Amino acid sequence: MKEFQRESPYPMAPIEDAHRIIAAHSNPLATETVSSLTAYGRVLAEDVAAPEAIPDVPKAAMDGYALRAADGLAERRVLAELTAGMLEGLTITPGAAVRIMTGAPIPRGADAVIQVELTEEHDNILRIQSPVPVGNNIHTVGQDIALGEKVLVRGAVLGSAEIGLLATVGCTQVSVYRRPRVAVLATGDEVVEPGAPRSPGSVRDSNRYALLAAVHEAGCEGFSLGIVHDDPDAQRQAILRGLAQADVLLTSGGVSMGSRDLIKPLLAELGIIHFGRIAFKPGKPTTFATIAEDRLAHADLAFAQEHALTVPRLVFGLPGYPVSSLVSFEVFVRPALRRLQGDARPERPCVRVALLDAIHPARDRPAYQRVIISWRDGRLVARSTGAQGSSRLLSLRGANGLLLVPPGEQVYAAGAELEALALGAIEVEASSV
Repeated sequence: MKEFQRESPYPMAPIEDAHRIIAAHSNPLATETVSSLTAYGRVLAEDVAAPEAIPDVPKAAMDGYALRAADGLAERRVLAELTAGMLEGLTITPGAAVRIMTGAPIPRGADAVIQVELTEEHDNILRIQSPVPVGNNIHTVGQDIALGEKVLVRGAVLGSAEIGLLATVGCTQVSVYRRPRVAVLATGDEVVEPGAPRSPGSVRDSNRYALLAAVHEAGCEGFSLGIVHDDPDAQRQAILRGLAQADVLLTSGGVSMGSRDLIKPLLAELGIIHFGRIAFKPGKPTTFATIAEDRLAHADLAFAQEHALTVPRLVFGLPGYPVSSLVSFEVFVRPALRRLQGDARPERPCVRVALLDAIHPARDRPAYQRVIISWRDGRLVARSTGAQGSSRLLSLRGANGLLLVPPGEQVYAAGAELEALALGAIEVEASSV
């Protein structure tokens, strides 16, 4: 059995150094071509330019009549009616007009559209209330999108508007970065499945399922490696099995200083540990390692090559406490997963917030405290979610922000301002006035 270590062999990495090291190993994955019409959430691997102008011909901006502006207030004879999609071989001569619907092409000879509310029509004779200028209510060629205009750039995340743009310019296939495959492994003799019988002292495995959900929210393909007890051979085989099928492996538990904390020695045996501790709270024992493909079982390399898995594989050893596990994921793992997908902006936005509660810092490390950020009276405010213990998962319930609290003895009073990572939607509170 492994003995207690009295002192960690790993120096405490500053947060900035940990981010820099991870980013250096998180290059975008290979690309693939997919249907742009169902590519929601994917990240573009190429710029997209418009192959045609939008609109491609002058069109009516609203319902009314297409006519010649030079005819002034003279009555016009209404020749026909044009609806969207129609392109009749009509020519508007002096003293003529056509009834036209929004989006319909402007006929030859017409250079203005007057809205229907400013007109009267009887027996195909049109009378207008005021003259209209040339170009009135006409969408010109390329007004919305010019021919050759760059409509989306590499690294853009495809949301509803972006998919609409791709459809608008007729782009039905698009090159995107592959989604990372992420394996999640829970470790510990005391860990049991949530629905299994639980003996006194054991804990239900919340971390693996929470991490799988977080992996999915980050846009990745996640799969479970189950629970492995504190046996070095069993954990080694589980790690190798996961890395043969995944770009990234997340482990939960087993990274502290106890006699049954086996993950760090196994990662040191199999690959390179880039850091084994971080100067932040919660999650000091968070570990990052890379493992070269030649350390994996040869029989599994066919799958890795077929799916173009990351070389080398990335491994994050996350703490066993549920809050430490999820906060470490948010701060260090999620940005790496977004970089692997080619996201040009992988980091959560950082905002300035005013405190609604007094905040107590950690004495020796920067702390990421869970808060609820909202908009009140013209500024962003943050309310603590309560006790911030690493085992209290309730502190993450409803939290949409992580408050960045510098270390020290100073208590930050209500009204003070600090930076925070915004994790989700920010609600607007009713005015306190």
